Amino acid sequence: MIVPGVVSVTFRRLAATEVVELTASAGLSAISWAGDVHVPAGALAVARQVGAATTAAGLTVEGYASYFDAGDSEPAAFDEVLRTAVALGAPTIRVWAGKRAPEDSDAEHRARVVRELVRCAGLAAAEGIRVAVEFHVHTLTKTLDSAVKLFAEAGQENLVPYWQPRELPEVEECLTEVRALLPAVAAAHVFSWGADGYDERLPLDARPDLWQPVLAELAADGVRRHALLEFVVDDDPAVFKRDAATLLGWLG
Repeated sequence: MIVPGVVSVTFRRLAATEVVELTASAGLSAISWAGDVHVPAGALAVARQVGAATTAAGLTVEGYASYFDAGDSEPAAFDEVLRTAVALGAPTIRVWAGKRAPEDSDAEHRARVVRELVRCAGLAAAEGIRVAVEFHVHTLTKTLDSAVKLFAEAGQENLVPYWQPRELPEVEECLTEVRALLPAVAAAHVFSWGADGYDERLPLDARPDLWQPVLAELAADGVRRHALLEFVVDDDPAVFKRDAATLLGWLG
Protein backbone atom coordinates (compact mmCIF):
# COMPACT_ATOMS: atom_id res chain seq x y z
CA MET A 1 0.00 0.00 0.00
CA ILE A 2 1.50 3.30 -1.09
CA VAL A 3 0.51 6.35 0.98
CA PRO A 4 0.90 9.66 -0.90
CA GLY A 5 2.41 12.62 0.92
CA VAL A 6 4.91 15.46 0.82
CA VAL A 7 8.23 16.42 2.34
CA SER A 8 7.50 19.69 4.12
CA VAL A 9 10.87 21.16 3.14
CA THR A 10 9.38 21.42 -0.36
CA PHE A 11 7.77 24.60 0.95
CA ARG A 12 10.37 26.24 3.18
CA ARG A 13 8.71 29.65 2.86
CA LEU A 14 5.33 28.45 4.09
CA ALA A 15 4.35 28.14 7.73
CA ALA A 16 3.60 24.67 9.02
CA THR A 17 -0.13 25.44 9.15
CA GLU A 18 -0.02 26.44 5.47
CA VAL A 19 1.79 23.21 4.57
CA VAL A 20 -0.95 21.27 6.35
CA GLU A 21 -3.70 23.13 4.50
CA LEU A 22 -1.97 22.75 1.13
CA THR A 23 -1.33 19.03 1.64
CA ALA A 24 -4.93 18.34 2.61
CA SER A 25 -6.32 20.41 -0.26
CA ALA A 26 -4.13 18.49 -2.71
CA GLY A 27 -5.68 15.21 -1.59
CA LEU A 28 -2.53 13.78 -0.08
CA SER A 29 -2.41 11.85 3.18
CA ALA A 30 0.90 12.40 4.98
CA ILE A 31 3.67 14.88 5.75
CA SER A 32 7.35 14.33 6.48
CA TRP A 33 8.21 17.29 8.71
CA ALA A 34 11.53 19.04 8.19
CA GLY A 35 13.83 19.48 11.16
CA ASP A 36 15.64 22.48 9.69
CA VAL A 37 12.64 24.75 9.19
CA HIS A 38 9.18 23.68 10.36
CA VAL A 39 10.03 21.61 13.44
CA PRO A 40 13.51 22.52 14.74
CA ALA A 41 15.17 19.91 16.92
CA GLY A 42 14.51 20.69 20.56
CA ALA A 43 11.41 22.81 19.90
CA LEU A 44 9.13 20.37 21.65
CA ALA A 45 6.15 22.71 21.98
CA VAL A 46 6.32 23.43 18.26
CA ALA A 47 6.57 19.71 17.52
CA ARG A 48 3.47 18.98 19.58
CA GLN A 49 1.54 21.80 17.89
CA VAL A 50 2.53 20.70 14.39
CA GLY A 51 1.73 17.07 15.12
CA ALA A 52 -1.69 18.03 16.46
CA ALA A 53 -2.42 20.27 13.46
CA THR A 54 -1.46 17.46 11.10
CA THR A 55 -3.78 14.92 12.63
CA ALA A 56 -6.59 17.47 13.07
CA ALA A 57 -6.55 17.93 9.29
CA GLY A 58 -7.01 14.20 8.78
CA LEU A 59 -3.36 13.68 7.79
CA THR A 60 -0.64 11.51 9.29
CA VAL A 61 2.89 12.41 10.33
CA GLU A 62 5.03 10.25 8.05
CA GLY A 63 8.20 11.07 9.93
CA TYR A 64 10.68 13.61 11.25
CA ALA A 65 13.23 14.63 8.64
CA SER A 66 16.24 15.46 10.77
CA TYR A 67 19.57 16.60 9.40
CA PHE A 68 21.53 14.39 11.76
CA ASP A 69 24.66 13.03 10.06
CA ALA A 70 25.49 9.71 11.70
CA GLY A 71 29.19 9.56 12.41
CA ASP A 72 29.75 13.26 11.73
CA SER A 73 27.19 15.11 13.87
CA GLU A 74 27.77 15.33 17.60
CA PRO A 75 26.27 12.12 19.03
CA ALA A 76 24.40 14.02 21.75
CA ALA A 77 22.44 15.87 19.07
CA PHE A 78 20.44 12.73 18.34
CA ASP A 79 18.93 12.80 21.83
CA GLU A 80 17.29 16.12 21.00
CA VAL A 81 16.18 14.81 17.61
CA LEU A 82 14.59 11.79 19.27
CA ARG A 83 12.73 13.87 21.86
CA THR A 84 11.41 16.08 19.09
CA ALA A 85 10.23 13.11 17.05
CA VAL A 86 8.38 11.74 20.08
CA ALA A 87 6.69 15.11 20.67
CA LEU A 88 5.73 15.31 16.99
CA GLY A 89 4.29 11.80 17.00
CA ALA A 90 6.64 10.69 14.24
CA PRO A 91 7.06 6.93 13.73
CA THR A 92 10.26 7.45 11.71
CA ILE A 93 13.35 9.66 11.99
CA ARG A 94 15.31 10.39 8.84
CA VAL A 95 19.10 10.65 9.19
CA TRP A 96 22.04 10.76 6.80
CA ALA A 97 24.87 8.24 6.56
CA GLY A 98 27.64 10.71 7.34
CA LYS A 99 28.95 13.46 5.08
CA ARG A 100 31.30 11.51 2.83
CA ALA A 101 30.72 9.48 -0.31
CA PRO A 102 32.07 5.90 -0.30
CA GLU A 103 35.09 6.84 -2.39
CA ASP A 104 36.02 9.54 0.16
CA SER A 105 35.43 7.44 3.25
CA ASP A 106 38.12 5.31 4.85
CA ALA A 107 37.48 2.23 6.98
CA GLU A 108 37.60 4.24 10.20
CA HIS A 109 34.97 6.71 9.04
CA ARG A 110 32.70 3.98 7.72
CA ALA A 111 32.94 2.06 10.99
CA ARG A 112 32.10 5.21 12.93
CA VAL A 113 28.99 5.80 10.79
CA VAL A 114 27.86 2.21 11.30
CA ARG A 115 28.39 2.38 15.07
CA GLU A 116 26.40 5.59 15.26
CA LEU A 117 23.55 4.20 13.17
CA VAL A 118 23.39 1.19 15.48
CA ARG A 119 23.34 3.44 18.54
CA CYS A 120 20.64 5.72 17.13
CA ALA A 121 18.51 2.78 16.02
CA GLY A 122 18.72 1.32 19.51
CA LEU A 123 17.65 4.58 21.16
CA ALA A 124 14.80 5.02 18.68
CA ALA A 125 13.62 1.42 19.10
CA ALA A 126 13.08 2.06 22.80
CA GLU A 127 10.49 4.68 21.75
CA GLY A 128 8.92 2.49 19.06
CA ILE A 129 10.49 4.59 16.31
CA ARG A 130 12.48 3.46 13.31
CA VAL A 131 15.45 5.26 11.74
CA ALA A 132 15.44 5.84 7.97
CA VAL A 133 18.66 6.57 6.11
CA GLU A 134 18.46 8.96 3.17
CA PHE A 135 19.60 7.40 -0.11
CA HIS A 136 21.78 10.29 -1.18
CA VAL A 137 24.99 11.43 -2.83
CA HIS A 138 27.76 12.78 -0.57
CA THR A 139 26.98 10.01 1.94
CA LEU A 140 27.66 6.29 2.27
CA THR A 141 24.40 5.57 0.43
CA LYS A 142 25.67 7.20 -2.76
CA THR A 143 26.01 3.80 -4.44
CA LEU A 144 23.79 0.76 -4.16
CA ASP A 145 26.67 -1.54 -3.17
CA SER A 146 27.74 0.77 -0.35
CA ALA A 147 24.16 1.22 0.86
CA VAL A 148 23.41 -2.51 0.93
CA LYS A 149 26.67 -3.15 2.76
CA LEU A 150 25.87 -0.39 5.26
CA PHE A 151 22.50 -1.86 6.25
CA ALA A 152 24.05 -5.33 6.52
CA GLU A 153 26.87 -4.03 8.72
CA ALA A 154 24.44 -2.23 11.02
CA GLY A 155 22.05 -5.17 11.17
CA GLN A 156 19.21 -3.32 12.91
CA GLU A 157 15.63 -4.28 12.14
CA ASN A 158 14.37 -0.72 12.64
CA LEU A 159 17.06 0.81 10.41
CA VAL A 160 15.56 1.22 6.93
CA PRO A 161 16.27 3.03 3.65
CA TYR A 162 14.54 6.00 2.08
CA TRP A 163 15.06 5.81 -1.68
CA GLN A 164 15.24 8.58 -4.26
CA PRO A 165 16.58 8.76 -7.81
CA ARG A 166 19.91 10.31 -8.72
CA GLU A 167 20.36 13.06 -11.29
CA LEU A 168 19.62 11.84 -14.81
CA PRO A 169 17.98 8.66 -13.49
CA GLU A 170 18.01 5.64 -15.78
CA VAL A 171 14.89 3.54 -15.32
CA GLU A 172 16.48 0.09 -15.15
CA GLU A 173 19.14 1.32 -12.74
CA CYS A 174 16.45 2.78 -10.49
CA LEU A 175 14.46 -0.44 -10.58
CA THR A 176 17.59 -2.41 -9.72
CA GLU A 177 18.16 -0.20 -6.69
CA VAL A 178 14.57 -0.41 -5.48
CA ARG A 179 14.45 -4.19 -5.87
CA ALA A 180 17.73 -4.58 -3.98
CA LEU A 181 16.49 -2.43 -1.09
CA LEU A 182 13.08 -4.09 -0.78
CA PRO A 183 11.31 -5.03 1.39
CA ALA A 184 12.96 -2.61 3.82
CA VAL A 185 12.29 0.59 1.84
CA ALA A 186 10.12 2.86 3.97
CA ALA A 187 9.51 5.67 1.50
CA ALA A 188 10.48 7.19 -1.82
CA HIS A 189 11.05 10.88 -2.46
CA VAL A 190 9.18 11.53 -5.69
CA PHE A 191 10.20 14.19 -8.23
CA SER A 192 11.21 14.65 -11.86
CA TRP A 193 14.44 16.37 -12.91
CA GLY A 194 15.92 17.28 -16.27
CA ALA A 195 19.53 17.09 -17.41
CA ASP A 196 20.66 19.77 -14.95
CA GLY A 197 19.29 17.91 -11.96
CA TYR A 198 18.13 20.08 -9.07
CA ASP A 199 18.49 23.18 -11.27
CA GLU A 200 16.03 21.81 -13.83
CA ARG A 201 12.94 20.71 -12.00
CA LEU A 202 10.19 19.28 -14.16
CA PRO A 203 6.50 18.60 -13.59
CA LEU A 204 6.13 15.13 -12.14
CA ASP A 205 4.27 13.91 -15.22
CA ALA A 206 7.43 14.44 -17.31
CA ARG A 207 8.70 11.04 -16.14
CA PRO A 208 5.92 8.45 -16.21
CA ASP A 209 8.51 6.08 -17.71
CA LEU A 210 10.37 6.21 -14.39
CA TRP A 211 7.73 6.59 -11.76
CA GLN A 212 5.02 4.23 -12.92
CA PRO A 213 7.29 1.14 -12.82
CA VAL A 214 9.04 2.28 -9.63
CA LEU A 215 5.75 2.83 -7.83
CA ALA A 216 4.53 -0.55 -9.08
CA GLU A 217 7.61 -2.21 -7.59
CA LEU A 218 7.08 -0.43 -4.28
CA ALA A 219 3.43 -1.48 -4.17
CA ALA A 220 3.80 -5.07 -5.31
CA ASP A 221 4.19 -6.73 -1.90
CA GLY A 222 1.37 -4.78 -0.25
CA VAL A 223 3.59 -3.34 2.50
CA ARG A 224 2.64 0.15 3.67
CA ARG A 225 5.14 2.68 2.28
CA HIS A 226 5.10 6.38 1.49
CA ALA A 227 5.58 8.24 -1.78
CA LEU A 228 6.58 11.77 -0.79
CA LEU A 229 6.55 14.63 -3.27
CA GLU A 230 9.59 16.93 -3.28
CA PHE A 231 11.33 19.53 -5.52
CA VAL A 232 8.30 21.19 -7.12
CA VAL A 233 8.88 23.53 -10.09
CA ASP A 234 9.43 27.08 -8.76
CA ASP A 235 8.18 25.92 -5.34
CA ASP A 236 4.76 26.75 -6.76
CA PRO A 237 1.70 25.46 -4.85
CA ALA A 238 -0.29 25.29 -8.09
CA VAL A 239 2.33 23.05 -9.68
CA PHE A 240 2.40 21.01 -6.49
CA LYS A 241 -1.33 20.39 -6.75
CA ARG A 242 -0.90 19.20 -10.33
CA ASP A 243 1.96 16.93 -9.27
CA ALA A 244 -0.20 15.58 -6.45
CA ALA A 245 -2.98 14.81 -8.92
CA THR A 246 -0.45 13.03 -11.14
CA LEU A 247 0.81 10.94 -8.23
CA LEU A 248 -2.68 10.07 -7.09
CA GLY A 249 -3.58 9.07 -10.65
CA TRP A 250 -0.57 6.77 -10.89
CA LEU A 251 -1.48 5.19 -7.56
CA GLY A 252 -4.95 4.47 -8.90
